[in-house]
Amino acid sequence: MPGVFQLSPDELLREASQAHGLGVPAVLIFGIPASKDTAAAGAYARNGIVQQAVRLLKRELPELVVITDVCLCEYMSHGHCGIVQRDKAGARILNDPTLKLLARTAASHAEAGADIVAPSDMMDGRVRAIRQALDRSGFTSTPIMSYAAKFASAFYGPFREAAESAPGFGDRRSYQMHPANALEALREVALDIQEGADIVIVKPALACLDVLHRVKMEFGYPTAAYAVSAEYSMIKAASANGWIDESAVTLESLLAMRRAGADILITYAAKEAAQWLKEGRA
Repeated sequence: MPGVFQLSPDELLREASQAHGLGVPAVLIFGIPASKDTAAAGAYARNGIVQQAVRLLKRELPELVVITDVCLCEYMSHGHCGIVQRDKAGARILNDPTLKLLARTAASHAEAGADIVAPSDMMDGRVRAIRQALDRSGFTSTPIMSYAAKFASAFYGPFREAAESAPGFGDRRSYQMHPANALEALREVALDIQEGADIVIVKPALACLDVLHRVKMEFGYPTAAYAVSAEYSMIKAASANGWIDESAVTLESLLAMRRAGADILITYAAKEAAQWLKEGRA
């Protein structure tokens, strides 16, 4: 992923400050812990890497909206998004016990100062569990931006390498959606809204513009499009080979997401896009 790096807190502050100065209103934080285990302890540690980053950003850049990705895969030694049970039949993800860890993680992010929490795990019932945990902890006004329609996509590869979060065995098709099933996406969005989601995300974005449009038209909720790592990397690679105009293709792809119904764009090209817009390239 050209131009995308793992950042220490001081480097994160510098990067976020530059982005905010260009007009980027928000950042979405992912954490990579120093060590991993089978209980994802680093995800909800009071002094975990995300918690440290949130405190720093809110202290130094109080007007920047800080959103935290709530998941366990980066903190699990096996790389899955939930607690794994192994038996004679193999390995399986335990949905309900995982909810407690996700809720605890979201509450710890809110306590650190996160403006919005964004669960990306795709466990059933996690939005309700997180909403209840936030409310119990006094964070009744902290919104939940749910990865509501998240497909088991081939477009996530570069991110998994960059974030060191690829599963150590198997895949995530048992809890992420099959790319062919648009109706399941609508059901998942409906459930997350019923459970208390304030914003819903469609991921990946460019490969799912039809789903993005249907979600916006069906529910009318604030809707985010996540332009994922392979979408970004493919444009970068084609540009490096001289095949396309990077700024034109990036801005056109983001425009397509807006046209399909996205109110919010999540993109690795945010800084560049903001600069291009300032220069009047759109």
